[in-house]
Amino acid sequence: MIENYFLGIDNGGTMSKAALFNAKGIEIAVASRAVSTIQSHEGWNERDAEAMWKDTLLAIKEVVKSSGVDPDAIKAVACTGHGNGLYLVDEQGIPVRNAINSTDARAQMYVDKWIKSGVDKKALPLTAQSLWAAQPNALLSWLRDNEPEVMDKARWVLMAKDFIRFKLTGEIHAEITDMSGTSLMNVVSGKYDTEVLQLFGIEAYQEMLPPLIGTFDIAGKITSELAEITGLKVGTAVAGGMFDIDACGLASGIIDEGQMSLVVGTWGNNQYIARKPLVDENLFMTSMYSIPGWYLMLEGSPTSASNLDWFIQNFLSAEKEQLGDDFYNWLNEQVEAISPDSSDVVFLPFLYGCNEEEDLSAGFHNVKNNHTKTHLLRAVYEGIVFAHMRHIERLLNFRELPEVIRCTGGASQSEVWMQLFADIIGVPMEIPSGTQLGALGAAIAASVSVGQYSDIQEAVKKMTRVERRYEPNPERENIYNKKYQNYKEIIHKLSQKH
Repeated sequence: MIENYFLGIDNGGTMSKAALFNAKGIEIAVASRAVSTIQSHEGWNERDAEAMWKDTLLAIKEVVKSSGVDPDAIKAVACTGHGNGLYLVDEQGIPVRNAINSTDARAQMYVDKWIKSGVDKKALPLTAQSLWAAQPNALLSWLRDNEPEVMDKARWVLMAKDFIRFKLTGEIHAEITDMSGTSLMNVVSGKYDTEVLQLFGIEAYQEMLPPLIGTFDIAGKITSELAEITGLKVGTAVAGGMFDIDACGLASGIIDEGQMSLVVGTWGNNQYIARKPLVDENLFMTSMYSIPGWYLMLEGSPTSASNLDWFIQNFLSAEKEQLGDDFYNWLNEQVEAISPDSSDVVFLPFLYGCNEEEDLSAGFHNVKNNHTKTHLLRAVYEGIVFAHMRHIERLLNFRELPEVIRCTGGASQSEVWMQLFADIIGVPMEIPSGTQLGALGAAIAASVSVGQYSDIQEAVKKMTRVERRYEPNPERENIYNKKYQNYKEIIHKLSQKH
């Protein structure tokens, strides 16, 4: 019997990846390319969409070739990618400007204006989410006022993975989980809503919103041109795909209300699902989940592992170059060499955004003359966990702490860091099997789209598994409770000064 395979494509904040999986969810081949960021002005964060597409093509071609799998056996493809930001294209699908990333801050003044005038409260019952600067509603407003010539050329509003899927198939669609996180649609009804756009003053752009499709809908097929370049078979089905937070949720096995998952990456996302949408001003975002009839409740901010990337780039670049592949093992050894009760250095991981009521800057606190770079490194690890804990505390206003939490993202590969998460949060942390969980979530969707499995629940059970588990260390409970309270006290004092 010929085995079937499924290709997942993941265009995240820093990498474009392609990974091939068999029907059991086992990784067969993986390829990736780094995404270059363009920061031409303070607060701007862009990328060249066409360059991202070319890198994605190279990754797909590499995976198909290196896997040795007959293209006839690759039954379907699905894409995932970072949510929000903005990919504007013309009638032919050609970008009319650089894409805008989800960490962009140029449109903050529009968010401030909407909050001051009460638009946020009027929109909340419809959009079910907070407003922030890198959402398309704010970015469209900024472009209207600052780059009207761009808006004159634009025909479609796309998310990252919708742009890649268009390139694969030549068909324009907007997938519903991604679009439901943009404040451009009514999350409760699951449809576009003119009232939502009118509240933000962007109703003139309603015709730029593509037709909505679901995660498992067939959105098109691999074209002959793309087949020749990538090695995929002409006519291979391409599913709708999903928002990357949904992809990580599926790859974590999140299919019921009792579970919770964390994504420790460019953004720190903390999430659970339920059958009823939660609309509350104290929740960051509710969006539609990949499973029809389910919603995803999320607390998140760019206060996660990207802060460690900054620290490495500015303070440990020489060590990284010297150690090569052994660098991250060395990094974990450095952190573990400092006992948790030997240092009270605190790091606030707010380099790319803040998850507190006041917009605070990042910084190290309680640094003394006996502290070294290693003490600061451990503080970065701990501070990022504390930032996740702040989000989890907000989620606990609406639900109980689960018996276990599943964790994905690059940081989940660090045993030292995952033990920190277990010790600080106080529940076991489980790490799903595999290194490309976003791509796996997309592959799961691909498998359902062509009937490999009868529904998503069966696909998740067949294609996911837990690889490692970390139990909280009760001897460190009091130590981390004190450190976390210190973290919150520093934030409180800084907020009073604003």
